[in-house]
Amino acid sequence: MYNHLKGKVFNIQRFSTMDGPGIRTVVFLKGCPLDCVWCHNPESKSVTRELLYKAKLCSGCGACKDVCENALHTFNNGVHEFDREKCIVCGKCAEVCCTKALELCGEERTAADILETVVKDIPFYEQSGGGVTLSGGEPLLQYEFVLQLLKGAKERGIHTALETSGFTTKGLEEINVYNDLWLYDIKVFSEELHKKYTGVSNKIILENLYHLDNLGAKIILRCPIIPDINMNEFHFGAIANLVQKLKNVQEIHLEPYHPLGISKAKQLNKIQSYDNEKFLRASEIKHLADALQNQISIKVNIL
Repeated sequence: MYNHLKGKVFNIQRFSTMDGPGIRTVVFLKGCPLDCVWCHNPESKSVTRELLYKAKLCSGCGACKDVCENALHTFNNGVHEFDREKCIVCGKCAEVCCTKALELCGEERTAADILETVVKDIPFYEQSGGGVTLSGGEPLLQYEFVLQLLKGAKERGIHTALETSGFTTKGLEEINVYNDLWLYDIKVFSEELHKKYTGVSNKIILENLYHLDNLGAKIILRCPIIPDINMNEFHFGAIANLVQKLKNVQEIHLEPYHPLGISKAKQLNKIQSYDNEKFLRASEIKHLADALQNQISIKVNIL
């Protein structure tokens, strides 16, 4: 039953300890309905396959030029130039790039294929209380495929988790049957600012969160902390108020901003509007985290 439907995946990360309890295999699915200005994974936004170009890794060997049927790669005075507008993302240039300066992002895979990778680490899941986590992008954008993956994992006795923005109109009840833990993103509380910084309203996000809570779902709130956007007392106070209205939040994870998305956007020939290149240190938000912890009983962690 897991062979007919294919999903679009851009990475599978084994032995993760940051995306749910224990040692986990994280399956990153492509496509996201949000357009966060600080996006940490800009390669996840589009559901289509893309080509990343890392200029610093290019050796100038010319192998990509030799295999490109449309002559999109040229070398002028040792400088590699790449005409993206005409690229059909066939991937031939990436296949021959020995330095990985050119790299395909996104492939279609069946749930059965992915589960073959996931089950390899069952001994580690059993020893650590880990399992598989579906992330993105926004996994629920590929609702039917995610449902297949979760069902397959549960049939194999594997703990499941799903990281989501909560921005979906699909029914969450069926997903919840096969999902043990929701890693639920909370970004901005003001609807106006949420639209400004993510491109969408947060109304349905909060409605879905309350709905999952009423279903008895186990939830960890994941809160990206972004300087000049939500790194302030109001936002942390709003997190506390939200948690006090919910019954099934297990923990809060605060995720300090990092600028790695800026370089990945450049590899896609895109520009991020939020261009802060400074890593936010955990020590810089500790006072806010401590104030939040003093208001609620559940554990607050800075990742």
